[in-house]
Amino acid sequence: MDHGDQPLSHSIDLNTPSVARMYDWLLDGIDNYEVDQAACQDLLKIAPSTKALAQNNRAFLRRVVRVLAEDYGIRQFLDHGSGLPTRDNVHEVAQRIDPEARVVYVDNDPIVLAHGRTRLVENDRTAIVQADMRDTATIFEHPDVVRLIRAGEPTAALFVSVMHCLKDDDVQPLIERVKARLEPGSLLVICQLVSEHEDVRTRVTALMKDATHDNWGRVREEHEVRGYLDGLDIIEPGLRDVTDWRPDNEVVPRQRDDDWVEWGGVGRMP
Repeated sequence: MDHGDQPLSHSIDLNTPSVARMYDWLLDGIDNYEVDQAACQDLLKIAPSTKALAQNNRAFLRRVVRVLAEDYGIRQFLDHGSGLPTRDNVHEVAQRIDPEARVVYVDNDPIVLAHGRTRLVENDRTAIVQADMRDTATIFEHPDVVRLIRAGEPTAALFVSVMHCLKDDDVQPLIERVKARLEPGSLLVICQLVSEHEDVRTRVTALMKDATHDNWGRVREEHEVRGYLDGLDIIEPGLRDVTDWRPDNEVVPRQRDDDWVEWGGVGRMP
């Protein structure tokens, strides 16, 4: 992987929970701290299925990358808000299908960058870019993106379990900016935390805003996520709880309830 020469822009804050480290704990990872674990325990009190939800969401990421590479011929992937590296990252899944597949990860969490740059498999078809995922111009003009996300080819732009981290005013403009940069036939993978229970939406949103010093968005409803993909052709099986998006024989934990789910799917640009 091309690490480039860009230094981390700020130090790692070990006193504030990190969404990436919380997700790592929920996936039984080791790159998290007591402050993250405490926030996860508070979250589990509101939504006990959260750990199974996170693991099912990671399984969805593996499936959707495989499907887009195998069935749709996608060979370049741009992963917004990639999170900490874990088992079967995007580049590993895609490059098993075609070793020439190209992947760029985007994140601005310093611990993600530190771990990504030291632990991800090194090859010249994978890069990690330090940027806020809302800063589309910076991302698409970055030398590694210019090198790996080639003009004239369709791209899979991934927004997996990240839109709930954004404020309402940021989500749709971000999607439109990314669509404007992509070639026809490109695909957007979008899912986020949703709940049809107002109490869950309110309590989880309040908890996460407080824990992250308001560096979070909110739990939304299904119809809002559906609106993200307006104007795109939704590929089968449509938008749904991602656990049920083209399930395979991979063993995944069952959610004990449906208080909240990761909900979304894939839209293709005409």
